Amino acid sequence: MTILNALQLSKDLIKFPSITPKDAGAIKFLSKKLKKLGFNCKILEFKDKKSKPIKNLYARRGKKGPNLCYAGHTDVVPPGNINDWTVNPFKPSVKRNYLIGRGANDMKSSIACFVAAVSQFLHDNKKFNGSISFLITGDEEGYAINGTKKVIEYLRKRKEKIDFCIVGEPTNPNKLGEMIKIGRRGSLSGKIEITGTQGHIAYPHLSNNPINTLVSICKKLKEIKLDKGNKNFQPSNLEFTSINVDNKAHNVIPARARAQFNIRYNNLHSSNSLKKTVSSIVKKMTKKNKCNYKIDFMANGDAFLTKPGKTIFMAKKIIKKITKINPKLSTTGGTSDARFIKKISPCLEFGLVNKTMHRVDECVSLSDLKKLTKIYNHILVEYFK
Repeated sequence: MTILNALQLSKDLIKFPSITPKDAGAIKFLSKKLKKLGFNCKILEFKDKKSKPIKNLYARRGKKGPNLCYAGHTDVVPPGNINDWTVNPFKPSVKRNYLIGRGANDMKSSIACFVAAVSQFLHDNKKFNGSISFLITGDEEGYAINGTKKVIEYLRKRKEKIDFCIVGEPTNPNKLGEMIKIGRRGSLSGKIEITGTQGHIAYPHLSNNPINTLVSICKKLKEIKLDKGNKNFQPSNLEFTSINVDNKAHNVIPARARAQFNIRYNNLHSSNSLKKTVSSIVKKMTKKNKCNYKIDFMANGDAFLTKPGKTIFMAKKIIKKITKINPKLSTTGGTSDARFIKKISPCLEFGLVNKTMHRVDECVSLSDLKKLTKIYNHILVEYFK
């Protein structure tokens, strides 16, 4: 069995300009590599009328015993102005013991580390009691409509069981080994549109300015203390991300004003309960000010928590041994595809250092590549003992 190198695999994957939702051949490349390791690979393409088709990969080796799955994504965010980079973002380069390229830590290198770890594990263990699988999407950085969410539905219909999943998102703020994610906050986005009555600025009594009502609504929503947090989660928080009035005339009271917001919330709430809270306030204040309103919500997944058990504590012990850092079990940060996977399997998230993710000159240290490969390999060994 060939033992693959994480650095070379990282370079190979970064070379594919797979800016979401474009695949650029990354999924096919990964499928070929896994087939050579004895995996049964299925490339799954999902599409609908409102979004672009997405290629995904589900690969499995072994049919019996516990199924340990690794989940990740090959899509990346745009590089921005290429002239701001010290290297071409899709021509990875090593400088001062760092691999630089788009996707170097979010998260092509993590995928490479797990593939390399699996190749080492299979080389050392010709037979083992269980199955190893990969769930790789090309739609994590985008709308996440035709990616992991659809793959999970596909696996459910096939009655494919995953006993535990490692999501390879970059979880460490500064040093490898600092943090394991065992849950995530929920995310709810919304757009509020207030409609008043347009009119001349000199005769405000003949108009109804929607800006006044919208500002009052924004103030009221920001004053709400949703909760104080709990043992596992920080307090929930609502932030306005834009306020727009499409009005270029200085002497016209506009007819409409819009705002958009996002709520990151803990497991004391659900998207439905928060929708009711926001809607109630907007309805009450628009009625008082004799305006009309419209609210559009987009729920990105409720908060979830994987209760720490045998596998999580095992991974924590291995990470501490290899990195000399005792990792914190955390639920901080943004959303990830773990929000879909948790519906069929308990999971943890552990990957590289996230300091340069989505930035110019995104990079990963060569030392961390070696350590993460070793961590993943030791987890495989312990899991299938």
